[in-house]
Amino acid sequence: MLNWDTPLTSRNVSNTAPAHPNIVDAASSQLAEVETHAAPLTHAQQATNDAANKSGLDGIAQGAGRIDVSEKRIINATADVNQIMPMKYTWAWEKYLAACNNHWMPTEVSMQADIAMWKSRDGLTPDERAMVLRNLGFFATAESLVANNIVLAIYKNITNPECRQYLLRQAFEEAIHTHTFQYIVDSLGLSEGEVFNMYREVPSITDKDSWALKYTKGLMDGQFDTSTLEGAQSFLRDLVAFYVVFEGMWFYTGFAQILSLGRRNKLTGIAEQYQYIMRDESIHLNFGIDVINTIRMENPELWTAAFQNEVLEMLREACELEVAYARDTMPNGLLGLNVEMCTEYMYFITNRRCNQLGLPELYAGAGNPFPWMSEAIDLKKEKNFFETRVTEYQTGGALSWD
Repeated sequence: MLNWDTPLTSRNVSNTAPAHPNIVDAASSQLAEVETHAAPLTHAQQATNDAANKSGLDGIAQGAGRIDVSEKRIINATADVNQIMPMKYTWAWEKYLAACNNHWMPTEVSMQADIAMWKSRDGLTPDERAMVLRNLGFFATAESLVANNIVLAIYKNITNPECRQYLLRQAFEEAIHTHTFQYIVDSLGLSEGEVFNMYREVPSITDKDSWALKYTKGLMDGQFDTSTLEGAQSFLRDLVAFYVVFEGMWFYTGFAQILSLGRRNKLTGIAEQYQYIMRDESIHLNFGIDVINTIRMENPELWTAAFQNEVLEMLREACELEVAYARDTMPNGLLGLNVEMCTEYMYFITNRRCNQLGLPELYAGAGNPFPWMSEAIDLKKEKNFFETRVTEYQTGGALSWD
């Protein structure tokens, strides 16, 4: 079962790679051997070649040797990034396969009961309606921000093909999640401009999104380079901001709110779609944790005491921002939830993320006031296919018909 609450173990990461090497442009070295009288490359030309090698868009060296798996790395690999085999990080491939098996589309979920309840004068309380709108307002654009970070910042700096394979799948899932919120907004007849622009209009949402985006901005610099200590640490900060915080902390208050509605037989179609999203996010989170832990094990010089303290401060700030968001979305408490419970929940989740990164807990003694949230990810439930949608939906190729 996929479970965001399960800590990662040392078997998830590879210990076989050597310490961070001085990166040499393989294509440029081969060219130098052949064209011994060629003029030396300028700094700009070298930077262009380095970027091409990392992206997999450099020239093809005919007759080059076959891949040595030991040369594969998450960042700064010397192995050809276009060759997925032989495979080094099987955990990345397993997550790719699990994600494919979990495929779903929002339009497969009926919204008729939700539409009727939303239109009913007595279907939801005013506080519940306000919470749903703010909840959708955060998620509607959040998924696009995560997708942008994957496509524009993470993918091009990851130099391992099996990890890239998963990133391609994750990017597609982020598109499905954005589709989900479009489907919900359209089905309920909500104001598209209001919901999708809340990240610009609601301070508690703006604050979270702005906090995360600042970590991507530096990676968009054309001179950004993970082969330097500063560059590699900047890349790690971005991974923490989006995988550990955005997908591993900030989504869970919203999940708890909507799933609490579903537990009370309210907006059950939306709750079902959130449950599928939560299952996807569980894999996203654990992939990101594996990537971070593998990078720091392959490059131990990055994970200094000062840098660890910086990451802890990032998690503390993120937790405070999420508590502010919880206060904004349900100031009076609802559905058996209140700000105090959600604060304790965020403390608990933050501690879990610290554990997964090998860091000390920030909030000693924090407990989980919502134990049912852990169960919500386990979607292996028996249902009559002819009465309702099979919850553990998988593509045909992944099902056993024995």
